[in-house]
Amino acid sequence: MPHKPALNLIGAVGDPCADTRTDYALDLLSVVNIALCNNPQTREVWANSRAQAAQVGVARASYLPSASATLSANRSTPGNSQRIASLNLSYLLYDFGARAANLENARQTLASVIATQDSVVQTLFLTSVQAYYQTRATLAAYDATIVSERAAQASFAAANARYLAGSATPADKLAAQTAYSQASLNRITANGAMKIAQGNLANILALDANVNVSLVAAQGGSPAAPDEERLKIFDQNIAALIEEARRNRPDLQAAQATVLAAEATADAARAAGKPVISVTGAANQSNSAGINTHASTLGLSMSIPLFSGFAPTYRIRAAEAQIETRKAQLERLRLQVALDVWTAYQNLITAAQNRRTTADLLDNAEQSERVALGRYKAGMGIMLDVLNAQTTLASARQQRIQAALNWNVARATLAQAMGSLDAGLLQTLPDSVTEMDISTSHKP
Repeated sequence: MPHKPALNLIGAVGDPCADTRTDYALDLLSVVNIALCNNPQTREVWANSRAQAAQVGVARASYLPSASATLSANRSTPGNSQRIASLNLSYLLYDFGARAANLENARQTLASVIATQDSVVQTLFLTSVQAYYQTRATLAAYDATIVSERAAQASFAAANARYLAGSATPADKLAAQTAYSQASLNRITANGAMKIAQGNLANILALDANVNVSLVAAQGGSPAAPDEERLKIFDQNIAALIEEARRNRPDLQAAQATVLAAEATADAARAAGKPVISVTGAANQSNSAGINTHASTLGLSMSIPLFSGFAPTYRIRAAEAQIETRKAQLERLRLQVALDVWTAYQNLITAAQNRRTTADLLDNAEQSERVALGRYKAGMGIMLDVLNAQTTLASARQQRIQAALNWNVARATLAQAMGSLDAGLLQTLPDSVTEMDISTSHKP
């Protein structure tokens, strides 16, 4: 039975896992879809769900009668033969709730497994989004280092020209050459980080890390969003967000189901020490030395456990202690949900503010660099001002890229913290990690 992701992806027609090729440029939606379909984590939790669903069927079987047949034949010296056929029936009438408790335990365990499956899918969903944007960010960072390297090369050329003309000191030339070398080193480092991010993305898609995964070309920048991004989420009460998360988080639902399963286990342990009433029946036919005999029985039996070394008492105590353990785990997770939402909420606000501020920082740094380089070429400035301006500009580019990455990831993280991470979020997330006018000639 093929695995189907628990989240319906936008644009999916029929089986969303029917086409999971990676031999074309992938957008964010495609990355998430392929990850959910191909990653071993989803296949594992899907198999666990099917296995536990079968255990529910096993528990239901105790409500049905059981039947067995026996056939035997033997021959003894001198020439006597015997053939026996028998049919035995048994049906459990009453066991003081043991069957019901076992069935309830299986059902609640299945509910827990299904909720865990949803939690794993949401975690993988978020990991896919993070990997996609991390790859985008490293690509943009690499392109930014190329731009910075070219700027440093231009500064070195200008300093060398002035040195040859006798209007600059050797110190200016050496400083510019050193900055150029540093820019080249930064480009090499960024290229390595980009390759690692691409390997992580391939791993999320259940591919070997050395497999090249192409991404769609970055689109042109969109206009900056208004102050605070005007998200509805900022207008909500944080307490309401936490309560909504506690209703929706699948891992919390799984913990609640485990508490109910533990209570059912305790009920089964209590019932195990009580009598069991059953209806039994049997029919026998035998042939010995040519003589046929028939016999049949129908009866009511009661099995009463008398003493088994206090084992039932200890099983009840263990089951009751397990209930307390599960309740403590549930409470711990309820507190963790509140912390997750609060942390994600604050990170999103910070990311929104940083995203706006880094746009201003980048604009100012670009203007400062143009002015400093223009003054130096005109013979009115010093190389130190140019190098400082270019260093500031390179840093501003990287901060702008990181701010855009943090903003996109923070939105997905808050949705995951609230248990509402789904394909609808992908419609509001851009394919590009930044709106910067940085050369995007490099493709993965």
